[in-house]
Amino acid sequence: MEVKNSTSHPDYVLLGVVSILVLWGIFTIGTVSIPLSLEKYGNIWHYFFHQILAGLVPGILIGFICFRLPLNFFQKWGPRLFLLNLILLFFVFLPKIGIEIGGASRWIGLGPILFQPSEFLKITFLLYLAAWLSNKFGERTALSKTKRIQTWIVFLAILAVLGIGLLLQPDMSTAGIILITALLMYFASPTPWWHSLVMILGGGGIAALLIKIAPYRAARVFSVFHPETDPLGISYQLKQALIAIGSGKIFGIEGGFGLGLSRQKFGFLPHSISDSIFAIIGEETGFIGSFFLLFLFLVFLWRGLKTAATSEKSFSRVLALGITVWIVSQTVFNIGGMIGILPLAGIPLPFFSYGGSHLITELIGIGILLNISRK
Repeated sequence: MEVKNSTSHPDYVLLGVVSILVLWGIFTIGTVSIPLSLEKYGNIWHYFFHQILAGLVPGILIGFICFRLPLNFFQKWGPRLFLLNLILLFFVFLPKIGIEIGGASRWIGLGPILFQPSEFLKITFLLYLAAWLSNKFGERTALSKTKRIQTWIVFLAILAVLGIGLLLQPDMSTAGIILITALLMYFASPTPWWHSLVMILGGGGIAALLIKIAPYRAARVFSVFHPETDPLGISYQLKQALIAIGSGKIFGIEGGFGLGLSRQKFGFLPHSISDSIFAIIGEETGFIGSFFLLFLFLVFLWRGLKTAATSEKSFSRVLALGITVWIVSQTVFNIGGMIGILPLAGIPLPFFSYGGSHLITELIGIGILLNISRK
C-alpha cells in the first residue's frame, strides 16, 4: 500500500467550512464548559483541554492519514474494520469492559481510555456499505432479479443486526441516523426503487412500535406537540433550550456581545456542553449566529453532494453521499430537538458537542470526504 502521491487538491470550500465549524466548536466548548469544569474538577479548562487532546488532535491526525491514503485502501479494509467495530459494539455489555452511564451501556473502558463504539460504527459501516454496494451494484455489475432480491435480504439482515445491537444499549437515535444514511446510499445505487419504498414504510412502522412500547420515547414525542406539559420533567430540557435561544434575540445576549456570557450554562440547561450546545450558541450569538451556523452546514451539504456527484467510481460516489448525509442528518436531528420541531434524541451536534469519540469519527469522515473531492 502506498500513500497517495498526487498534485491534485481537495475541495478548498469544503475544507474552509469544516475548519470554521471545528474551530468554532472548540471555542464554544471552552466557554460553555467553564462552570461545569470548575464544579467537578476545580479547573475551568478541564473539558476544553480534554476535547482537544482526546478528540481534536487524534481526529486531525487520523483524518489527515485518511486524506492521504488511496481510496482502494478503504474499499479493501472497510468490511474488516466494520466487523471489528461490530464485535466491539456488543462488548459494551460485558462486565468490567462495558461502562454504563446514565442508564445506557454505550461505552467501553480500557484503563484511562473511554470510547463509544457506536460512534465509530457510523464511519466503519459507511465504508463497508459503500464497498458492498459498489461490488454488488457497480458500473460493471448486472444482477438478475433473483440475485437482487437475495442481496436486498442480506442488506436487511445487516441492518437488523446493527439495529438490535444499538437498541439494546439503548441508542435509538444512532440507529435512526445509520438507518437513514444506509437507505439513501442504497437508493442512490442502481437498486429497484420499490426496495427503498418497502424499507421506508417498514422502518417507519418499526420506529412507531419502538416509540409506543417505551414510555420515555412516547413522552419525548408528546413533549414536542405539548411542551407546556410537565415543564419540570420530560419537557424541562426543551423549555430551557427555548429560553436560551429566545434570550439571544437577533444579535445575541447583551446586545451582540454575548460570546461566553450564556446564563443557561450555569446549571439551568441540562447537557449544555453536549446535546444542548446549539441552544447556548443561539443564546450567545442570537438569530444571526444561529443562521450563520445553519448556512455553514448548508454549504457543507452542497459541497458534499457535489463531491458525490462528480466522483467517477461507484465506491467513492456512494461513500461521499453517505458521509454527507450522516453529518447533515445528525445536525438536523440535534437542532430540530433544540428548537422543538423534533423529539430530543441525545445526538451530538457535529464538531461542537463535547465528546472525543464523535469528534474523531467526524474528522475521519471529513478526511475521507476531502480525499474523494480531489480532482
